[in-house]
Amino acid sequence: MFIDSHAHLDDERFDDDRETVIKNLKADQIDIVINIGADIASSKSTSSLAQTYDNIYSVVGVHPHSVSELVGLGLDEIENLSRHEKTVAIGEIGLDYYYENSPKNLQKEYFIEQIRLAKKLDLPIVIHSREAVKDTLDIIKSEKSSNLRGVMHCFSSSVEIAKEYIKLGFYIAIGGVVTFKNARVTKEVAKYVPLESLLIETDCPYLAPEPFRGKRNEPKYIKYTAEEIAKIKEVDLEKIAYSTSINAKKLFNIKIGDVND
Repeated sequence: MFIDSHAHLDDERFDDDRETVIKNLKADQIDIVINIGADIASSKSTSSLAQTYDNIYSVVGVHPHSVSELVGLGLDEIENLSRHEKTVAIGEIGLDYYYENSPKNLQKEYFIEQIRLAKKLDLPIVIHSREAVKDTLDIIKSEKSSNLRGVMHCFSSSVEIAKEYIKLGFYIAIGGVVTFKNARVTKEVAKYVPLESLLIETDCPYLAPEPFRGKRNEPKYIKYTAEEIAKIKEVDLEKIAYSTSINAKKLFNIKIGDVND
């Protein structure tokens, strides 16, 4: 059984068959899905999903693309949602300088504020970082505390940067990109990251792995990512499933039986 550590099942691309996808999770060898918010609206919808389905947990927060919506509102709504018993992290938060849909100064400001909210609530963080390697790492280092922990979602940087985050106690999450033939750096990272620091994810409906590249991604496709990582690391698929599930339960403080129950 696998844990999909990063999904967006509340996305409109699942509107026609969301219930079917979720009902099929066990048959598709998915033990748990961690569903991730990206703004206030999606944080509300992911919280609702978690309250409806036993095998879904919610992460609430505002993505760097959407932090402008927090101006004048602050984080009260996110904090309220984060106090639900099935909310397991703050995210997805961070910096994105590739699109820069929100000004860099606002991205940094609300990244720091959401990190501090996570520390206040003793929750981990789920980090999005694109074309912002130095600023993301600098902020994490400056805000580091004994209870700051988290995962680098859809990690796309180098082995050297992965080492920095692992030293800080963060997990590295790898998704379907690792199956792409030209994903040399991601494959190098997958080879390097110790099993005890590794998570796997789909980021569905985005970034479907081969052979579904360009189509809607789904939790059941996580096995293709796991198979590729197992091949790269020269270990059994079961070892990837077990290790990444243990890691996800540890990070998100989920205590429900054994991984393969």
